Parts: sequence; C-alpha cells; structure tokens
Amino acid sequence: MAHLPAAHAFGELMQGLGNRLGPIMIQLPPRYSPAAFEDLAAFLEAWPRQAVPIAVEVRHLGWFQAPQSERLTALLTRLGVGRVLLDSRMMYDQEAEGDVDPQLHSNRRKPKVPLQPQITADFAVVRYISHPKLPRNQAYLAQWVSQIHRWLAAGKQVYFFVHCPMEIESPEVARYFQAQLEAAGVPVPPLPWTQLVQPPDQLSLF
Repeated sequence: MAHLPAAHAFGELMQGLGNRLGPIMIQLPPRYSPAAFEDLAAFLEAWPRQAVPIAVEVRHLGWFQAPQSERLTALLTRLGVGRVLLDSRMMYDQEAEGDVDPQLHSNRRKPKVPLQPQITADFAVVRYISHPKLPRNQAYLAQWVSQIHRWLAAGKQVYFFVHCPMEIESPEVARYFQAQLEAAGVPVPPLPWTQLVQPPDQLSLF
C-alpha cells in the first residue's frame, strides 16, 4: 500500500489520453504469490476503479491453482477489476517439435502459465504472445476468434494485445488476426493501417 499515492498519480496522469485510454494493466511479478492476497485486495479496493479501469496480470503459479484461483476470481468480479489473460502456449508447444526456441536471445522468457479465459469485468484483456512464424499461431488464433465472438455477443468489450519475442513480426500476426475476425463475421472495427499504401516500419523499444 506504500505505493498507492504514486499509483493514483499515474492514473490521473493517464486521464490525459481521454477516450483513447483503455484499462490500465497491473503486471505482478512472479514472486507475488497468493500469500499477498490481502495486500492485493486492499490495493484494488482503494483504486478509483470507476474513473480508471484496471486489469491484473498474475504470474505466480499459485494464483492458477484451487482454491486461490477461485478466490482471486471472486475478488476481481466483486470489484469489477479485469484479469489479464496471458496466452503464451505457442512459445512452449514448439519445443516438442524441434524448432529453434524463439526466445533464445530474449533477456526474459515469457511466463509459462495456464490459460484460464475467465472474464471478471465488463471487459476482457488478452495478452497474446505470438510465435514469430505466423503458421504456428493459426490454430490458437482460430480459438480466439470464436472466443471473442462469444464475448462480444455477450456485450463485453475486448482488448486483444499481440506481441512477439521478435517484435518486428507482431504487425503481421495482428493483421492476420484482424482478417480472421472479419472473415468470421465478428463485429470489430476496421484497422486504419489497412488503408495505408506503404505500412510504416515497426519501431524499436530501445
């Protein structure tokens, strides 16, 4: 709770984004276990959730196991806080197929956690870690097309974030996913970049 004033200040600063501001994602470190449940609950209860929606990403494996998974779901649902759904399956399924590890040169490997696609708010946040080879993503993305269609039909808002250990490949995966959504008749708005004659180069984070 010592960092709550700084978190509030950050939330107020982000209000400058206006209607372009979606839920703020709170990413908890792998060492933040269910033993800190009361600390997490106190933080979320003190957060101005109506003004600044948030979604929590847990990484400690204890959060994914009963009864702690049910306890976390109940807390987030009661407060209307989202849960970031991290899908890193394709990063690890490739290991059984003999491919070169796409995270070989990454400073940090993506968390290997179970996917539990539960919605705890009126919105869903999906963080999809894509394989740099587009075909490896197709089966997983087909599942997400169906899931997102169901969520939208139920009146939920969906934020689907695509990135890759080789970020230069992220735009291609995102464009493919958008095309699959449109082809399936999922009511999603068009991407402005599809109208560009020459797509911009992917920027570097560093």
